[in-house]
Amino acid sequence: MDHVAASRQQVELRHGAQRAVVVEVGGGLREYWHGDLPVLDGYRADELAPSAHGQLLIPWPNRLHTGRYTWDGGTHTVPLDEPEQENAIHGLTRWRSWTAEVTSAAAVTMRHTLRPQPAYPFPLELEADYELHDAGLTVDIRCTNIGEVDAPFGYGAHPYLTVGTELIDDAELQIGAATWLPTGPAQVPTGHESVAGTRADFREPRLVGTTQLDHAFTDLDRDEDGLAWVRLASPGGRRVEVWMGPGLDYVEMFTGDTLPDAGRRRRALAVEPMTCPPDAFRSGVGVIRLRPGATFEARWGIRVG
Repeated sequence: MDHVAASRQQVELRHGAQRAVVVEVGGGLREYWHGDLPVLDGYRADELAPSAHGQLLIPWPNRLHTGRYTWDGGTHTVPLDEPEQENAIHGLTRWRSWTAEVTSAAAVTMRHTLRPQPAYPFPLELEADYELHDAGLTVDIRCTNIGEVDAPFGYGAHPYLTVGTELIDDAELQIGAATWLPTGPAQVPTGHESVAGTRADFREPRLVGTTQLDHAFTDLDRDEDGLAWVRLASPGGRRVEVWMGPGLDYVEMFTGDTLPDAGRRRRALAVEPMTCPPDAFRSGVGVIRLRPGATFEARWGIRVG
């Protein structure tokens, strides 16, 4: 197999000690390194991106139970890619080719047109800017409705963070969120609850330990710049932080206990900025009504300490 056969074109970005690789298939982030230390649990160029590693999740993030949703009186059916739980997961652009426009040694814009289809008859023009700079990595998203009717829309991203511990059990986690969404058997939220007094309360930094997470969090604390933060640290003091700008009001946390590759389980922590919770196209919670000609924009990034 050719070394780029699975993820196709590889765009390497460099800035100082930082290096990142963005790929054609899915327009996602395959690797991110700071010096000789990985920031993300990446994957090889000749692999299919495992379990959404580094992918963009459009036009909805996370799970859509039964693969059926109703929008403005029409019912649409999405193929199930998690059939054992009757879920469609992470949208429709993960395996599509994106076109790269390299703007500098440290930046690239990835573009894709999502054509109308039975599962989602709403055309979108999509752009994702990746840029390395002194403060880390920034990802800017722009999604424009190029159709003639309102479109349901959600966005998410799926980086898996590592601070160099063999397992994330030994890492310290802080999530600035007051509310979490417990889930039922199909990993679909059953409601919103306070994190206070639960295993999901990471408002103050503490070890991940044996805590298992595959849940969304919301009611995010924001700093004076409007940014929400998730922080992961090693016992030796290495830190990796994800920040989320306005419009990214949910973050999914996944400790990887159910990954199909046993060797990857609990090796990294997925920190997934999202505009809406899982199953949003069915519940309607957080779904963006993107009107014809309108553009959704959001920004998030990773900082290494």
